[in-house]
Amino acid sequence: MKHRRIPKGRAAAAGAGVVALIAAGVTFQTANASESAPTPTPDTLTVAKAGTLATSIAKDLGVDAVGTYYDAKGKNLVVNVLDETAAETAEAAGAKARIVENSLAELKSARSTLSDKASIPGTSWAVDPATNKVVVTADRTVKGAEMDKLSAVVKKLGSKAELQYSKGEFKPFIAGGDAIWGDGSRCSLGFNVVKDGAPHFLTAGHCTESVTSWSAEQGGPVIGENTDSSFPDNDYGLVKYTGDTPHPSEVNLYNGSTQAIAKAGDATVGQKVQRSGSTTQLHDGTVTGLDATVNYGNGDIVNGLIQTDVCAEPGDSGGALFAGDTALGLTSGGSGDCSSGGETFFQPVPEALSALGAEIG
Repeated sequence: MKHRRIPKGRAAAAGAGVVALIAAGVTFQTANASESAPTPTPDTLTVAKAGTLATSIAKDLGVDAVGTYYDAKGKNLVVNVLDETAAETAEAAGAKARIVENSLAELKSARSTLSDKASIPGTSWAVDPATNKVVVTADRTVKGAEMDKLSAVVKKLGSKAELQYSKGEFKPFIAGGDAIWGDGSRCSLGFNVVKDGAPHFLTAGHCTESVTSWSAEQGGPVIGENTDSSFPDNDYGLVKYTGDTPHPSEVNLYNGSTQAIAKAGDATVGQKVQRSGSTTQLHDGTVTGLDATVNYGNGDIVNGLIQTDVCAEPGDSGGALFAGDTALGLTSGGSGDCSSGGETFFQPVPEALSALGAEIG
């Protein structure tokens, strides 16, 4: 099982934005409520407060909670539940409840089936709380017998999964906030962090896997050396600056200004987010899935990723995903480009920080 870790990076800001998903479910009321009793209504919440409420409700409901997402239009948290009793509990806490068919155990079982029987290069899967299904995506390289195999496995999963297609190709975006260079390769700095009192930065693990020292410009002086790297399964790397000068934790917005980063946080499905990278600069979008598994075309499988509809291209790898002053993720890879869109996946920053023993500086 993948351990929790924090993505690395320097000035690039990683943030998590919540996608505006409109809840299709109904609000369930207490069956025995009298006509004179007030009708419960979900609280209006910010994304941050919705995330806190989601954690609290998940603890209260246990297995009866089947995923949450943020409804940006209504500004409330939608909680998927299995029965009306759980719905009443969720609504009493200030959320909007929706009774769904598939339990977390059933969705987890579907993911295990996909891992065992359909681990095909060019595929990904993640639980989508808005549909209460595991959404399986095949990129354009999945054809013939492999596509037939994938389709058959998804079909047998019935209502627990659905198959989608991407016009792009899943691959790590190595080529790379700010640009960092090493051995002719370019990636992007994610976030500046501190470890043992010394300045470091986070970037993608598939970048630090093949490069040991980094410069701020091609052929320039070395600004940092790798101290830790994890890829595949995870996709984060930690680089220690060569000097002791503190580096501000901020992200380049590519308009002459920066976004200060004060903390790391977990992304929420439906959250609006921004991504900064050295190839395509600043772009925004929505979080569409969590705990995603991606099988890149070279056979490298990465787990536990944030899935978004934010565009990215080669060279943006390692760059920051963020929401306001909160670091969310490090750019891993995906399909498409910034002229046609596509899916992009991010290594969660809190997970990387925990594994590396680092913190936002």
